[in-house]
Amino acid sequence: MSFRPQFWPTLTTALMLIALLGLGTWQVQRHGWKSDLIEKLHSRSEAAAVELPDGPSAPDVFEFQRVRLTGTFLHDQEFHLIGRSLRGNPGVHVLTPLRRADGKGYAIVDRGWVPFDRRAPENRAAGQIQGEVTFEGIVRLAKGPGIFTPENDPKGNNWYFVEPKLMARIAGLDALPDYYVLSGAKNIPGGYPVTKQWRLDIRNNHAEYAITWYLMAVVLIVIYIVYHRQKT
Repeated sequence: MSFRPQFWPTLTTALMLIALLGLGTWQVQRHGWKSDLIEKLHSRSEAAAVELPDGPSAPDVFEFQRVRLTGTFLHDQEFHLIGRSLRGNPGVHVLTPLRRADGKGYAIVDRGWVPFDRRAPENRAAGQIQGEVTFEGIVRLAKGPGIFTPENDPKGNNWYFVEPKLMARIAGLDALPDYYVLSGAKNIPGGYPVTKQWRLDIRNNHAEYAITWYLMAVVLIVIYIVYHRQKT
């Protein structure tokens, strides 16, 4: 048996091999990133609540932190985050500015999920809590839209991502921070909004994906060798 490589199959195989190895390495990196994310989510969200600080000076330290805050909701300025579901049921998340009792401005609070038929505030009037409230929640950073995220529709109160500067302008507030708080409030009158809308069971399948890409690279090499082996 002899091994006689041909130019075009060799070039094509080399390019495909580089791509497969690159994809495998990328998944290894994603596995490390996701593992770190899960560790941060669990450790910070399950820790004892701290007072909500003025703002995130270091986002990597601040995000997912369990916080405690006190203030008064501005229910007449609530925003509706579209495309949210709860156990397969479509609906929206209600985001409401909170005037902080400590005099440090305002915060955006994701009060939780409501079905579409409860989107109008009058259809969940009992849950529009008046006066000063104190509750705990988890901080998330407002990271802006993804590649395929639609533009926000302020006139229709249809929001696809949290946009603090625009929300502040519409609500007539001086400023809103570049983060929001997922509410963990208990015993909401009327049951809506449904709070605690965060997940602690994030899956990390990137190791399996990496193995798949690397195995495909091995298979490609085997096919290349078998293809070019010739009987003498």
